[in-house]
Amino acid sequence: MKITRLTTFAVPPRWLFLRIDTDAGISGWGEPVLEGRAHTVAAAVDELSDYLIGKDPRHVEDHWNVMYRGGFYRGGPVLMSAIAGIDQALWDIKGKDLDVPVHALLGGPVRDRIRVYSWIGGDRPADTARAASEAVARGFTAVKMNATEELQYVDSHAKVERMLANVQAVREAVGPDIGLGLDFHGRVHKPMAKVLMRELAPYKLMFIEEPVLSDHLEALPELAAISPAPIALGERLYSRYDFKRVLQMGGVDIIQPDPSHAGGITETRKIAAMAEAYDVALALHCPLGPIALAANLQLDAVCHNAFIQEQSLGIHYNADNDLLDYLDDRSVFAYEQGFVRIPDGPGLGIAVNQDYVDERAAVGHRWRNPLWRHDDGSVAEW
Repeated sequence: MKITRLTTFAVPPRWLFLRIDTDAGISGWGEPVLEGRAHTVAAAVDELSDYLIGKDPRHVEDHWNVMYRGGFYRGGPVLMSAIAGIDQALWDIKGKDLDVPVHALLGGPVRDRIRVYSWIGGDRPADTARAASEAVARGFTAVKMNATEELQYVDSHAKVERMLANVQAVREAVGPDIGLGLDFHGRVHKPMAKVLMRELAPYKLMFIEEPVLSDHLEALPELAAISPAPIALGERLYSRYDFKRVLQMGGVDIIQPDPSHAGGITETRKIAAMAEAYDVALALHCPLGPIALAANLQLDAVCHNAFIQEQSLGIHYNADNDLLDYLDDRSVFAYEQGFVRIPDGPGLGIAVNQDYVDERAAVGHRWRNPLWRHDDGSVAEW
């Protein structure tokens, strides 16, 4: 079997899909996207295709090593996202060729379903609390929300009080037994993180995500000593070498690699195994499309330390299209009682609707994240 073509599709709302075709008539799908840089990643995929065309797609590990090690420069969000989507598609081909799900090729499942959480938002505490209640009514047992607006290095206690009012409204709305994750989103610098994490202690959070940017790993042990909530991070880390520093530094309880950014199924599996050796949990990052979610679930099936899965159904980014729109079988992600079943069809376990992908790729997108500024005019972290 030989690879004949790699084709990318930029589709709304902000995703990039990849189809790899072979001369055996088997095609595989991946999602090699970096939010806000989809076309840049597509160019990287095109460059990598020079090597891949004509190769046997089933040699997944070797292809990963060539794509990563075969160039003098390596790592980073663009290259690793390109490798990630290609890797997902190669696993999809391999599974389809053998008529088994990817997780069967990775040793077989340790679970048949995994808990999921729903993102919630709102402009006022009452709005956020209502969104949380609605998510719980749909069967979710855990939700995640952004913690705060933009913050200066040292900011006002008025902003702290607004955050606490929002969190308290959600906790009162859903009760003490619903998991509540709070995403600092890298918007908070260390001085304010110390304040926020101390004030949040009474709310029994499931985790605090990215309390500071991953650039500041040295701050994590100090912050971990302040708050009883587990600390999670990793969506902006791209390889086992990035995560090696996290695990060696300590202070992190949950890692969140994104299999569409961190080298795909091949690399994320290795990252998860490293974390397991440090008794660190896994909660894969996935605010993306259906192919990315399918790849995440194949990993959740085989990673013992996976405990919950992010998913983007109904997320606020998905205004033009939602993730089920691109699938032939919209029931493949079966949500029930706060869990989703692991797809057990061949490959990634999903069937992409090619006609609809073509239709929406003709529309395309140029999604960019918002640009925020502080009151003094300086750029703020979004």
